[in-house]
Amino acid sequence: MSFKTIEPQEVNRLMKDENQLNIIDVRENDEVAQGMIPGAKHIPLGEVPYRLNEFDPTKEYIMVCRSGKRSEKACGVLAANNFKVVNMTGGMLNWDGEVK
Repeated sequence: MSFKTIEPQEVNRLMKDENQLNIIDVRENDEVAQGMIPGAKHIPLGEVPYRLNEFDPTKEYIMVCRSGKRSEKACGVLAANNFKVVNMTGGMLNWDGEVK
């Protein structure tokens, strides 16, 4: 199962260029309470397989977690269901952009 990866700095640059990004944060509730990328949607990893109806097969999604491991798992689930996904490597640990 292959999918693309993107560096956090690249995501931040794309956001600054006002690209319409579909960012999904798969961390747990207590983690996102500490701050999320502005505009990101929160779907905890364990819920992803049950919420496939919330994804649009015509869009590409950037998956985010704390370090990049859980988002990689989420990418695997979504890619297996024919969704276009990109894993943000390094996760929020490497994110130096704005958080809300």
